[in-house]
Amino acid sequence: MLKINPGQTPIPQLHHHLLDTIVPRPIAFASTVDKDGKPNLSPFSFFNAFGVNPSTLVFSPSRRGRDNTTKHTYENLLEVPEVVINIVTYDMVQQVSLSSTEYPKGVNEFLKAGLTMLPSEKVRPFRVKESPVHFECRVRDIIETGTEGGAGNLVICEIVMMHIDESILDEKGFVVPDKLRAVGRMGRNFYVRAFGDAVFEVEKPLARMGIGIDALPEKIRFSEHLTGNELGQLGNLERLPGQDEIDAIESFPELRHILEQSGNRSEALFLLAKKMIARGNAFDALKVLLTA
Repeated sequence: MLKINPGQTPIPQLHHHLLDTIVPRPIAFASTVDKDGKPNLSPFSFFNAFGVNPSTLVFSPSRRGRDNTTKHTYENLLEVPEVVINIVTYDMVQQVSLSSTEYPKGVNEFLKAGLTMLPSEKVRPFRVKESPVHFECRVRDIIETGTEGGAGNLVICEIVMMHIDESILDEKGFVVPDKLRAVGRMGRNFYVRAFGDAVFEVEKPLARMGIGIDALPEKIRFSEHLTGNELGQLGNLERLPGQDEIDAIESFPELRHILEQSGNRSEALFLLAKKMIARGNAFDALKVLLTA
């Protein structure tokens, strides 16, 4: 493997490696104002949520690597410690990118990017009307991770008001990924869609305790036919099936056909199990694998 010592690697090269590998990153489209009320708007992909009580968002308008200067967003926050973080969607991503142009201080990126300023309720910075989600925040702290080019400035914010466009919610009030149409940041000029075929489900092992991959028989655990993801789904099951359950599934037509064949049936059983796992039926897949 390529070995990289951060202390001995040029900052631009290290920067590319980090941004190319820590992906995808959500984007904080941060709206601020200076002490005179002049608005600024800029995206930052060093961003995430770090707590619910109190509700905490953190993003970093880092120092520029080439000349060690600071961003207007950071300078504004020192003057007015309030910010609106807007979620970036696919329908506005080109405008968001345009707003990242390093215009002179005092230039209104809302106007440059053709976006609409929407008054906030509890903070002075404006919301972005075109975004379906807005977080009005007050800054609790700013932590400077260093004083050299490329150092981060961790802006720790507390949400004081959140706005969600009801058109992106389902009947239970949950956000639908295909309606939100969010995008994430990759390295260099790459972005990623967080909707459509890019979205998939992985059941969280919280309500119950999975048996673990180590509880599976060795012929399954060490099989060359199963991937790590497939083994993970089997290990997330609550228990191994009983013999009566294994016997009962032998009436399943596809399995019966395999069992009636002569010769080595192992590969065919694994292929059938893989199909069942792909359909979300890991427990029956495990029964199939245990019929041998």
